[in-house]
Amino acid sequence: MTEASGAPQGAQHTNRLIHETSPYLLQHAHNPVDWYPWGEEALNKARQEDKPIFLSIGYSACHWCHVMERESFENAEIAALINRYFVPIKVDREERPDLDAIYMQAIQALTGQGGWPLNVFLTPDGRPFFGGTYFPPEDRRYGGQVMAGFPRVLLTIVDAYQNRRQEVEEQAERLAEYLRERSSAPLLRRGQGQVLPQLEQLANAARELAAEFDPVNGGFGGAPKFPNSMALEFLLRVHLHRASGELPAVKEGERSELEMVEQTLQRMACGGIYDQLGGGFHRYSVDARWLVPHFEKMLYDNALLSRLYLHAYLVTGNPFYRRIAEETLDYVMREMTAPEGGFYSTQDADSEGEEGKFYLWQAEEIARLLPGEDGDLFMAWYGVTPRGNFEGKNILHVPEPDAQRVAERLGVSRERLEQALEKGRALLLAAREQRVKPGRDEKVLTAWNGLMLRSFAEAARYLGRSDYRQVAERNADFLLATLRKNGRLQRTWKDGRAHLAGYLEDYAFLADGLLALYEASFELRWFSEARSLIEEALQLFADSENGGFFDTGSDQEALVSRPKEIMDNATPAGNSVAAEVLLRLAAFTGEERYHQAAESYLQALADIMTQHPHAFGHLLGALDFALSPGREIAIIGDPQAEETAALLAVVNSHYRPNSVLACVAPGSVQERAAALIPLLAERPQQNGRATAYVCQHFACQAPVTTAEELQAQLGELDH
Repeated sequence: MTEASGAPQGAQHTNRLIHETSPYLLQHAHNPVDWYPWGEEALNKARQEDKPIFLSIGYSACHWCHVMERESFENAEIAALINRYFVPIKVDREERPDLDAIYMQAIQALTGQGGWPLNVFLTPDGRPFFGGTYFPPEDRRYGGQVMAGFPRVLLTIVDAYQNRRQEVEEQAERLAEYLRERSSAPLLRRGQGQVLPQLEQLANAARELAAEFDPVNGGFGGAPKFPNSMALEFLLRVHLHRASGELPAVKEGERSELEMVEQTLQRMACGGIYDQLGGGFHRYSVDARWLVPHFEKMLYDNALLSRLYLHAYLVTGNPFYRRIAEETLDYVMREMTAPEGGFYSTQDADSEGEEGKFYLWQAEEIARLLPGEDGDLFMAWYGVTPRGNFEGKNILHVPEPDAQRVAERLGVSRERLEQALEKGRALLLAAREQRVKPGRDEKVLTAWNGLMLRSFAEAARYLGRSDYRQVAERNADFLLATLRKNGRLQRTWKDGRAHLAGYLEDYAFLADGLLALYEASFELRWFSEARSLIEEALQLFADSENGGFFDTGSDQEALVSRPKEIMDNATPAGNSVAAEVLLRLAAFTGEERYHQAAESYLQALADIMTQHPHAFGHLLGALDFALSPGREIAIIGDPQAEETAALLAVVNSHYRPNSVLACVAPGSVQERAAALIPLLAERPQQNGRATAYVCQHFACQAPVTTAEELQAQLGELDH
C-alpha cells in the first residue's frame, strides 16, 4: 500500500482532508492549500464570506493531477493566494461522479475540451463561471501561444469576482441554465409515437464505426488511442447476427465486424498497453500503435476488456483470447482484490516520481537476469533493444506474434522459443516484484466492483473456473453486507467505512453483476438481490416526466442541476446498464413494466445512438437485446448432477448475449424459485430426467432431455 494516508515526514500542514477515506483526498491532506471536502462546511463558508469556490477534481491514478499538486498545491505562495481569496474544495471524481459530470459539462461548454485535473471556479451557490484543466505554475509558451500560469489565472478570477461581479453572475447563470436544460431533456416526449428501429439499423451503426476504424493498427482513430471495448462488444454482436443470417453478409471489399474486433484485440494484447508480464491493461496508448501506454491501470478497463476477450474466445474458439482474459482476471485476483473481497480501484502510472518506471526494462538488465540464448530469444520476441523504445528503456511488446515464424527466423524450434519465454516471464516478473510499486487506490467503488463482478461470474460460467466463481461470490457477499447503510446502497468503502449514498450506476452495475452471478451459480439469493436493487432504482432515480433515470437519487443533495448521463464514456452510462438489466429481468420474469421502462428509453435514443455509435456502445447492446429474437432457457435439474451439467455445457459453449438462463432442481425448491423467476414455473421434468426448455417470450419449444437434442434446438435458432 503506497497511498498517502499518513503525514509524510516533516509535513508542516494538515488540512480537513485528513479525515477522508479517499486515497486521492488523503494525498492532498498535507498541502498548504486549506482544502475542504465537498460539504456544507465549505459551502456555508463561501456564502458567509462571499468568496468564490475553487473546486479541483481529480483521481488517484491521474498523472497530471500529481503534476499540478507538486507544482502548485505544494507551493506555499500559490497556496496563500488560494487560501486568501477562495474557498478551496478537493473532490475525488471516482467518489463523486455527480459533481464531476456537472462541472465537466460546464468546462466542455466553456472551452470545448475537458480532462483531469478539472479546476473550476464557482459562485458561492455552486454555479460555475470559469475553469480549465491543467494550469502550469507560471506562464509557459507552447509554440506560438502562451498558457497563463496558475497564479495569473487566480488573480484574474479575483479581479473579475470583485470588480466585474455582474459579468460573473451572467456567465454563471448562462452555464447553470445550460446544465439544467441538459439534465431535463424530454426523452419521453421525443420518443412518443416512435417504434424501435429494425435490426438493419444496427448494421448501419456498425458501418459508422467501420468508417473510423484504423485498418493498420486496429481500434478507432489515431493517437491517443483508447480500447473502446463497448464499441467492439457491439461489433461482435452484429457479427453474430450476420453469422445467423439475421443480417446479410458484408459486401465484398468491406471489412467484417469480426475482422475489426479480432485485429484490435490482437494488436492491443501484443502492444505495450497490455502488461506482458503481469497481465491486465493500462488505460490507453499515447500513440496509434498501442505501444506506449499511459501506465495507470483502472479496474473498470480490466473488467470490460477481460469480458470482451472472453466473448471473443467463445465466438472464435481462439485460445489466445482466453489466455488474455484469464491473465487479466488473474492480475485482478493477485493485485487488485482486498482481503475482504472487494476490488480496489486503480494503480497509478507513476512510481518513484517517474511515469511507467515500474514496467520499463533495459536490455542489459534482462541479459543479467536471463543470460545466454534464453535472454536473446526473450528480447527478440518482446522487441527489446539497447536503444529502447521509450526514453532509453523498453516497453515489452510483441512485434511479431507468429511463434512459428519467429522461431524459424531465430533458428530454434517453436518449443525452444516458448520454453525461453516462459522462463523469462517468470524471472522478470519476480524481479519486478522487488521494485517500488506504483501507488494503489484501495477504495472499493460499488459500481466498478459490479463491472468486475460480472466479468468474474461470466468467466466462471463459460470457462468452468470454480476459483473465479469463488472470487465473484466473495465480492457479492462483501458488497451486499458492507456497502449498505440503513438499507441504502453506498458508493464507496475503505478502511472499514462505507459512505456516500450510491448513484444510479452503483445500483445498475451491481444488479448486472448479480444477475450474471445467478446464471453462473443458480443461487436464488443473487437474483433476488438484483431485482431488489432495480426496484429501489426505479424509486430513487426514475425520471417519470422526461424518461430514463437521473444519476443521483431523489434523496441526495440538490446541486446546480440533476445530472442524467446518457452517453457511454470510459464506463457505460448508468442508464445504458439499467436498460439492459431491465430487459434481462423482463425475460426472466415476464414483468411488462420492466420491458416498457427500457423500451421507452431506447425508443427515444434509437436514432442518435445508431448515428453516433462511439458514444453509445453499451446502449447499442441493450438495443440489440430489445430488437433480437431473444431466448429464455430454463433447465429443470439439480445443477450439480451430471445430466444437468451436460445440458448446461451445451448452453455455455456459445456466446448468446440476447439470452437468459435459469436452472433449478425439481420439487419444492422449484416452487420457491418459480415464485421469484416465473420462467421456471410449470416446467416439469420429462421422465424424471434433467429437462431443458428453450423459449421465446415465454412460448417454449418441446422440452428436451439430452445434450444432442438441446444442441439441435439452439443450433436452429443460432442459424
